[in-house]
Amino acid sequence: MTRPVVILPDLHGRVDLLAEAVAHIGETYGPDTHLLSLGDALDRGPRSLDCAELLLDLHRQGRATLLMGNHERMAQEGLQWFRRYGTSRDLADYRRAMEGFGWWMGNGGESVRRELAGQGGLTLERFPQGLAEYLDALVRVVYVTADGAIHRAPPGEPSVLVAHASPPVKHPQYPNPESAALWLRPFDGPFPLPEGVTYSVHGHTPVRVPVRLGRQVYLDLGAYETGRLALLSVNVTGRPEVTVLEGRGDPGAARRYAAFGEPLPTNTVPLTGRSLR
Repeated sequence: MTRPVVILPDLHGRVDLLAEAVAHIGETYGPDTHLLSLGDALDRGPRSLDCAELLLDLHRQGRATLLMGNHERMAQEGLQWFRRYGTSRDLADYRRAMEGFGWWMGNGGESVRRELAGQGGLTLERFPQGLAEYLDALVRVVYVTADGAIHRAPPGEPSVLVAHASPPVKHPQYPNPESAALWLRPFDGPFPLPEGVTYSVHGHTPVRVPVRLGRQVYLDLGAYETGRLALLSVNVTGRPEVTVLEGRGDPGAARRYAAFGEPLPTNTVPLTGRSLR
């Protein structure tokens, strides 16, 4: 049986857009549609914890696969070392935990701390359980085949590669290719793709409109500030269908974003505030 798969890029705390996207996907593609989140659901915007909670709920229902973004990777760093310290009681592990936590706070995590200001704040000792469970559910790279199945390794048949920032490649800065897939930008390419992969889909780098550059597609429209969220319906052997949901925000902020590649045809859907808030 074939199921539709829809890819959703960086949310950065915009749970209102996420809820609208879930409603639109169900109405347009059907209740069996599988959601594939590109990561960076956290930081910058107003409701990171609610984004994580809704995505995790969809994942538990089997309705979503959740990819790690670089912001989730930063959020994970301190927590991983703190968990290790809980077993080792080695102060070097605690120091690494605090350094990792500081890395996250200095790069967007402060917005999550503000969300919890009235609930005792955010520390490694008081790390929200739901957020920790969300981080534990994340994977870095997947492949989608024509039947809508999600694979963790190249499946040996035509597929679409999906990762937060880029395909997994060897890079001088990132010895682990799956780490490179969280951080690299389009200008770090061109990126080779595994045999059988027809194209790849990414967020991470804000663009004015959804674009294709070579065999890579970039979808991040800066939704947290522009209010514009791209959804891509996977078509393994043909042109993907892209819809842009337009909600509250400042579309003019996109003037600061990079302009490159070939713009993809899109359908635009103005939002009416019909969903969860």
